[in-house]
Amino acid sequence: MKAETLFYIIIGIIIINFIKDKILDAINAKHYNDSIPDELKDVYDEEEYKKSQAYKATNYKFGIWSSLFSLVLTLAFLFLDGFEYIDNIARSYSDKPVIVALIFFGIIMIASDIITTPFAYYKTFVIEEKFGFNKTTKKLFILDKLKGLVMMTLLGGGIISLIVWFYQITGNQFWLYAWGIVTVFSVFMNMFYSKLIVPLFNKQTPLEEGDLRNKISDYAKSVGFSLNKIFIIDGSKRSTKANAYFSGFGSEKRVTLYDTLVNDLDDEEIVAVLAHEVGHYKRKHIIFNLVTSILLTGLTLYILSIFISNPLLSNAIGVEIPSFHVGLIAFGLLYSPISELTGLIMNYVSRVFEYQADDYAKNTYKAEPLITSLKKLSKNSLSNLTPHKAYVFMHYSHPTLLERIRNLKK
Repeated sequence: MKAETLFYIIIGIIIINFIKDKILDAINAKHYNDSIPDELKDVYDEEEYKKSQAYKATNYKFGIWSSLFSLVLTLAFLFLDGFEYIDNIARSYSDKPVIVALIFFGIIMIASDIITTPFAYYKTFVIEEKFGFNKTTKKLFILDKLKGLVMMTLLGGGIISLIVWFYQITGNQFWLYAWGIVTVFSVFMNMFYSKLIVPLFNKQTPLEEGDLRNKISDYAKSVGFSLNKIFIIDGSKRSTKANAYFSGFGSEKRVTLYDTLVNDLDDEEIVAVLAHEVGHYKRKHIIFNLVTSILLTGLTLYILSIFISNPLLSNAIGVEIPSFHVGLIAFGLLYSPISELTGLIMNYVSRVFEYQADDYAKNTYKAEPLITSLKKLSKNSLSNLTPHKAYVFMHYSHPTLLERIRNLKK
């Protein structure tokens, strides 16, 4: 196969992916004005429903323009040999593969961040602000960006350096070492993300003694679940949207409740949400997701090891001197249809897991407070109550609100 043929395959993948996404978005948008199912009539009143429709329509239009901009920029970059230009800059500073790779990815990361920041700013301070969600200050927005860049530089740069170094030493066997690094990193982050990373962005405080903590403790004991670490996170400093999540395992397992969730829901509803999260833990969903992610990473790295030494990869995106870092970019573009397929499977599994966690909460606690909590959370985030089935199949990691309520009422 010629490099030019591979180049046009990459272009085809990018364009087809864009068209597919826009068709799905358009199909979904046509259902924004559908009548609300009877089970969900009490989620919105008329004024709130109009607000939710306006919010969805605004995000839909914004999504069209931002993704179109991204498409044009990506295609222009490929047709104008942008990767060759950046590779030459990187090589002008060093001839060491690790340093060249770090400069190459560093330029791409910083340029990408500069280009996408205006869109993120508009999304936060115009759209989210208009609909009453935004609580982020401009200072906090900039600090988040800077902290994110530092994190990406240290963690991403460290991992890339090790992988390129292993490739230089071991050749096509690098994937085993890379897999080991990513596995250790994934397990470590799963264990200590809330303890080490979250505090850089948010304040976490232990849930104080009182009725809510007692109810949570009583429930945990009733299902034989050891739970001492319950934290409240100050999510309200960025958004009014609420959330709760489970992280870690063993002695490091903890539940984190957003302060917005605690403010929006009553105690029974919070315990029901927590029961759902305990359900994920008890049904081994967290371990399954971690193990599956590690196995998929191993498979991807193995496939990468087969093709990475072929100069065709680098040449396909216009780079004359073959290298690991450029081959990685080309491989990522070519591998995207497979990533899409594995993503679809994982989304399906995730939706099944959500039903199982809901069932666990229903069987060990109560269905009704979970139903009312889901309705409140949907209302407060102006969720789409009538998404198209094809859109749900392709993009949703959770079943729709209607599907979850019908399942809980069985």
